[in-house]
Amino acid sequence: MSNEAFPGERVSSYALTGRRDTDYYAVFADIPEEDRAAWDRARAYVDEVAPRMTEAWDKAEYPLEAARAMGAYDLVVDGVVHPALTPMSPLAAGLVNMEISRGDGSLGTILAVQGGLALRTLALFGSPAQQERWLGPLADASVLGSFALTEPDHGSDSVSLETTARRVASPDGNGEWVIRGAKKWIGNGASGGITFVWARVEDEGADDHGAVRCFLVEQDRQGYEGTVITGKASLRGIFQAHIRLDDVRVPLDAVLPGAKSFKDASTVLYATRSGVAWSALGHATACYEAALTYATERIQFGKPLAKLQMVQERLTHMLEDLTAMQLYCRRMADMDAAGTLRPTQASLAKFHNTRAARRIAATARDLLGGNGILLENGVMQHMADIEAIHTYEGTESVQALLIGRDITGMSAFV
Repeated sequence: MSNEAFPGERVSSYALTGRRDTDYYAVFADIPEEDRAAWDRARAYVDEVAPRMTEAWDKAEYPLEAARAMGAYDLVVDGVVHPALTPMSPLAAGLVNMEISRGDGSLGTILAVQGGLALRTLALFGSPAQQERWLGPLADASVLGSFALTEPDHGSDSVSLETTARRVASPDGNGEWVIRGAKKWIGNGASGGITFVWARVEDEGADDHGAVRCFLVEQDRQGYEGTVITGKASLRGIFQAHIRLDDVRVPLDAVLPGAKSFKDASTVLYATRSGVAWSALGHATACYEAALTYATERIQFGKPLAKLQMVQERLTHMLEDLTAMQLYCRRMADMDAAGTLRPTQASLAKFHNTRAARRIAATARDLLGGNGILLENGVMQHMADIEAIHTYEGTESVQALLIGRDITGMSAFV
């Protein structure tokens, strides 16, 4: 296209995805240097892969090279504590999550799945042999991992999962497990890596009969079928899978010895809810900053939009929400570092931040007018991706019930 100026086209496009480092209350002004170094690595990583992710989101592709580059930057750890992993404080993990999601929501979900779910499950519950074999490859993303809990029939009521694991005899005499069932919405579940499958033990007379346990399943096992879910309007740069486990046989030592009940699955989910709150903050920051930049550059009726009272009021409401999100996240990280963060406090942060991110994204999209639906301006993509994080790791209704039970002492679950 010619660069020649034409009447009525003073500006043909806007550069709205740059950083403005919004921090109105200086919430992150005093972070330690080692935490800032992790944040800087996340910025460098996002800048490197952003062009590829923009293309991938548009085409609904999963660029595995971008996922593996996250491991090369040592960003997958997500604050998981283990002697074999690079230490990362809760604040550093949050800032990394925020920055990656600010760049691209699919990348944020890759981090949530690879680090927050798969790596954390192995570090918390795996045997020494399992950890020695798989912790390193998961941390550097040379092997992609997934966390298979949700089933087609069981989302919010995942405690009712129906996938089963039976102990049977094997030709070598050592015995093995046979796993049968279906899972859905499993990030990395068709990546060719490994899957942590949560299943209910069927073994009459055994101590763990009826218990929900976790099994490390290599995806090339016979009977494992992971089909990529197509037609998504959100998180289009990562594949989620519909998995069918057709009598998949794994050795007896494939079970993670530390995972003995559904409570252990909940432990992983509680930890990742903190990450979702940070991810929402990243999305919201991108939307607010795009709207602020646009308001100062877009000329209508002979003056910048930013000179209009209605626009300034909208920007103020957005900043109000954004600052509250930052305060939630910083306080949550401080409590986590002190060992005092309770699961329902993480739930409240997730509950607040995804709702606030939706408001900011909607206002930003409206403020950009027709330009708000263009992927090149970022806002519409973030708006779509926020819808996914608003749902996963516990819907708004589930978070409300968890918090409500905590503050009233009465359960409203049915």
